[in-house]
Amino acid sequence: MTSSTPTRGQVERTLTQRIQALYREQLGHQPSKITCQLSDQNVVLVLEGSITQPEQLLAQSGRVQLAEQVHSDLDDAIQPQLKALIEETLNVSVIELLSDATLATGRTGIIALLTNAPEVRTPPTPTSKIRRKPSSSSGNNPQRTAS
Repeated sequence: MTSSTPTRGQVERTLTQRIQALYREQLGHQPSKITCQLSDQNVVLVLEGSITQPEQLLAQSGRVQLAEQVHSDLDDAIQPQLKALIEETLNVSVIELLSDATLATGRTGIIALLTNAPEVRTPPTPTSKIRRKPSSSSGNNPQRTAS
């Protein structure tokens, strides 16, 4: 691996930023927060505030089933682009994308199953330069004298 290989944190950050941009460009709505966790052969994403304004309006007016259908249709429409974005960012093929949303909380969970673990660089572990002073737990204080 070369020093140009990104760290796990850098890959997660890049993926998060690109997914936010995809949602903004394609749906006109950007999730308020995306949490990304890359581990071995999968990527877990939690999108906060992922429900669009029209979906919220439908749900609030009692048309929850229609709101869920709209969300499902939008999810189906964006999945090929999301899959391509993940593959391009990680340089690994996506076997399957699993996704579910909860209208009440506005969260969407996405799991991408990968063919291989993406190549990431492990940053060097910092060595501790802090030296501890010996403990004076015996209660002896050199400045105190017994009278």
